[in-house]
Amino acid sequence: MTTPSTTATSTTSTTWVDVPPDHLFGIHNLPYGVFSTTSDRSPRVGVRIGDLVLDAGAVAAIGRDAGLVAEGPDLASAWRTRSLNAFLALGRPAWTLARQWLTEILTDEGYRDGVSPHLHALEGVQLHLPIEVADYVDFYASEDHASNVGKIFRPDNAALPPNWKHLPIGYHGRSGTVVVSGTEVVRPTGQRKAPSDPAPVFGPSIRLDIEAELGYVVGGATELGSRVSVDDAADHLFGVVVLDDWSARDIQAWEYVPLGPFLGKSFATTISAWVTPLDALTSARVPLPGQSDPRVLPYLQGDAFGLDVHLEVSLNGTVVSRPEHAGMYWSPAQMLAHLTVNGASIRDGDLFGSGTVSGPDRDTRGSLLELTWNGTDPVTLEDGSTRGFLEDGDTVTMTAWAPGPEGSRIGLGEATGTITAAH
Repeated sequence: MTTPSTTATSTTSTTWVDVPPDHLFGIHNLPYGVFSTTSDRSPRVGVRIGDLVLDAGAVAAIGRDAGLVAEGPDLASAWRTRSLNAFLALGRPAWTLARQWLTEILTDEGYRDGVSPHLHALEGVQLHLPIEVADYVDFYASEDHASNVGKIFRPDNAALPPNWKHLPIGYHGRSGTVVVSGTEVVRPTGQRKAPSDPAPVFGPSIRLDIEAELGYVVGGATELGSRVSVDDAADHLFGVVVLDDWSARDIQAWEYVPLGPFLGKSFATTISAWVTPLDALTSARVPLPGQSDPRVLPYLQGDAFGLDVHLEVSLNGTVVSRPEHAGMYWSPAQMLAHLTVNGASIRDGDLFGSGTVSGPDRDTRGSLLELTWNGTDPVTLEDGSTRGFLEDGDTVTMTAWAPGPEGSRIGLGEATGTITAAH
């Protein structure tokens, strides 16, 4: 068994692992996560192939411990930790090398005997939060979403604020409340005040919402005072997760003037357990819809690619929306460039959200706020019940996929959560 070196290459796109060719987690995907088993409860890095999870650190350690590696990063040590952060710190060359090596050992029949004992059935493992979130920022990158929100709350004014097409608008969230898919979400409590109320009241949110987003995982830490350009952003954008930015609209509406979201957002953010490497999404890159009027400032110009990712939002098993990420106005590369243009440093494990992914039609809107037009036009579920906003016991599941090479599809996992009553 060899382990990663600077000469690792892939020679085929067919895996010896028993995976159907149309599986969303085939050889072209290979997302990273953190898992444990009943026999070994220590969380460590795993790589998904089909419905199996490869104990990546255990396999990498075989060759390292045998002294067969003369050069290359120590992936075995990085992968035998409880998060992806140590791996993220190794940077883009190591990420690319690791992917080449993983592809090699899962496609070359000669590795089968050494690798097979370290493959675990997905149904038998526990998945954990894949990163220790350093900082969390959420952006507002969909023109359709921003326009819908403007029409709902500012019907007599322009739908977009005057700065919206000049810079990626964002706010800082709470990294400590980012949770892995499957974690229950407790209904938040706080102040709220309807326009007709004489004074604010305190209690559970009654307008609890979702926001279907992609989240971008960042590595390759930078120093305070430095910047990341649009063209260099790919060196720091490690991968993508599905993200649900849960939102208490009534709490948010009362608190957000003049400083923006706070308690209405910070109670929970759900991400998928699997981080899809940006390298797996090469075939999904698409041009941005267009930023010619107005033309963005020079620091936001460059390799500002979009991603053709198809999301699906289900509420209690009923598909209520299919947002399309390809229509997003701002690129993740531009978001990262703007995030650092003032000299703000990035840390391994940083996470930023795209903002709600929405489209021009009702069935492509990524939040209940838009789908129900602020509760005035509820959605109907398969059991005949209706929803303006979320009720206790409701389960929301978001999934996503993107086109891959050779006609394949790349699955981005799922972000799911069930609402429980306020404490």
